[in-house]
Amino acid sequence: MRDSRSEIAEIRNAVHLCIDMQNIFAPGGLWATPWMERVLPTIASIVSRHPARTIFTRFVTPQDPEDRPGQWQGYFHRWRQATRRHLPPSGLELVPALAGFVPPAAIIDKPAYSAFSNPGLGSLLIEKNVGTVVITGAETDVCVLSTVLSAVDLGFRIVIVEDALCSSSDVGHDALMTMYRTRFHGQVDLATAEELTEFWRE
Repeated sequence: MRDSRSEIAEIRNAVHLCIDMQNIFAPGGLWATPWMERVLPTIASIVSRHPARTIFTRFVTPQDPEDRPGQWQGYFHRWRQATRRHLPPSGLELVPALAGFVPPAAIIDKPAYSAFSNPGLGSLLIEKNVGTVVITGAETDVCVLSTVLSAVDLGFRIVIVEDALCSSSDVGHDALMTMYRTRFHGQVDLATAEELTEFWRE
């Protein structure tokens, strides 16, 4: 944890990027993430304060494994049940507690872990003169990680809401929180949802 809340700079020109809060990752889903129910009320509260500044991502699986390049083909051969040929369409939809915020919240579909694997996202943020990306969602050590690193490479300031992330691995989650604190100072800030309310007032 931080020694002082004052280390978080005021948040302006920001969007809330909520990663992959979909039925496939919810309890009962094919890739269920046990923590999702725990963080969902916190994420919903953030969205309710900034609906027009929220972008939800959805990890959209291929129709068939061969529709993706390279190593992704082997991945989806192992997870054939997750391809759109076998997965009910509802599996890729946002969880009901968040779906009602669209619109004004927006949805960006992505074919890979990073939200920026959809090139339209980076263009959209740049066009809107966004400087800070507030990140919540799933999973801390997979799609969230990939998105954070892509956003850092593009020059965005990142604010990770640490009590609004979920993972299926406690070890992976804790390792990533340590990495952000010790290796990305100046580019990645960690904040609680309460602190976000204090520092992001747009």
